[in-house]
Parts: sequence; C-alpha cells; structure tokens
Amino acid sequence: MPAVPSSLLEPLWDQFAALLHVRGRYTKSHPLGCHRRRVPDRTVFEHIVLALVHGSGYERISAPGCSDRTIRRRVKEWATFGISEKVHALALEAYDRMIGLGLGEISVDGCITKAPSGGERAGRSPVDRGKQGLKRSVASDACGVPLGIVSDGANRHDSSLLGPTLDAAKAQAGAMPATVNVNLDRGYDSSKSRALIKELGFMAEIARKGVPAPIQTGKRWVVERNHAWMNDYGMLRHRIEKSGSIVDFYLYLAAALVTLRMLIRRATSRYRWDGRPTTRRLK
Repeated sequence: MPAVPSSLLEPLWDQFAALLHVRGRYTKSHPLGCHRRRVPDRTVFEHIVLALVHGSGYERISAPGCSDRTIRRRVKEWATFGISEKVHALALEAYDRMIGLGLGEISVDGCITKAPSGGERAGRSPVDRGKQGLKRSVASDACGVPLGIVSDGANRHDSSLLGPTLDAAKAQAGAMPATVNVNLDRGYDSSKSRALIKELGFMAEIARKGVPAPIQTGKRWVVERNHAWMNDYGMLRHRIEKSGSIVDFYLYLAAALVTLRMLIRRATSRYRWDGRPTTRRLK
C-alpha cells in the first residue's frame, strides 16, 4: 500500500524529477573500476516518502534494490541542492495560479517536537522534561497554506524566530501585497516583535498576555491546524536526523505535500482533469 495516494505522489515526483541532475545508469567512479548500476531516483524517492510518512529508520524501509546507505547518500545530496524548498515554491506557485494565496493575512506560530538523536537543530525541550527537541516555526496564509518554515532548538523562544520565518515566507511565496496583517499568539506580545513587524512594513494582530485564549483566538487557528497536518508525518513528530539541511529537507517536503493536498481539494470543485480524485479524503 503506498504511503500517499498516487494523486499526490505523481505530481510531486514530476516536479521533483525535473529539478534533479541528469545522471547515467552506471557509476563510473566506483573504486574497483566496475560498472555498478545506479539505483533509480524514483525508487529512492518512494523510500524517502515512506520514511517521511512513517518516521521509520532507513534500515527498516530499505529493500534489496535500495539499501539504507543509498537512501542516506541521496537524501544528503538532494538536501544540499535544496530540492524540497524548490518543489515547495513550485507548489505555492501552482496554488496561487489556480486558487490564489491569501497573503493579506499571515499567521505565524511555533511547534515543539521530539529530537532524541540531538544534532544541529536540537535543544532542551521545556515541555518534555528537558529532553532534546526541535522548534518548528511556520508562517501560513489566510487558509493555512504553509509559506515559510524555520527550524531551531526547542529552547528557542517563538519571538526570536519571527523574523526568519517571515523572511522565509517572502522568499518562498514571492512578492507580498501592499497590506499584510500578521496574526500572532500572546507568546509574541512584546515591543521587540511589534518593532520587527513595523520595520517589515506589516501590521500585526497580537493576542495580549493575561487575556484567556478562547476570547482572542482570531485568525491564527489556520497555522495551528497546519502544525497538526504536518505532525501527521512521523519524521516530523520524531526527528532522527542530525543535519540541519536534512531536517529542512523533510520539513519542506512535508510542506509541499500539504500544499499539494490543499490544492487538489480546492481545485476538485472548480476544475476537471484526467485522474481527478473521486473523494476529498486525501491523506
């Protein structure tokens, strides 16, 4: 059974493959001088999606035709070239062209997940008895489409990642409208956050400290729903990678899947195409 439906996997692979470097079927640099056949990129990609969805180690998902070492080497190579960030940017471009991004309302929030292996983006988690954890800061549009992602240690405060997250959103989504309202929870209620948003030319709607949350939920619930969607992927809930570039590779690959799923769901009632899903339930 595939990790994700073919309606999600096939268009994602089409854009992913277009960004890869063209390689021959054989590796000429083998130390013994023999012609070792290169594992197809499609095979490795499917194993990477399995690792993302289930959160399993590479040894558990490896197969006779695709070893765990091959998966590690290919992930490191693709992460170095920033392939998943480019695929996510293409997904945002397609969504904006077919549906339209709601960039007038941007919501930013952070989420802490486990990182038992430690590494570059790990820190003492304040919500897990000081164990190693990862802080994921996400900016989303008015409907919850992930725009930009920043990762750091779990001991970093949300407000310190606000600037990099908004910069990542602008880099991925492109030009912003003249008026942008940023919706934040009370963790960002500080003069530093307001000065930063004013410097960027945005407006802000920040929840006040001391006021019960249900009374001032506002429009930021979409980014919290986005975190819930991204936590459906096992690799994001329980991080096993230590390299920061590989962590970002999986984060943006999950963001591309979330964006593509939202695009298909909303386009189903507006457009008709061959292979159109017959159900809105896309996991």
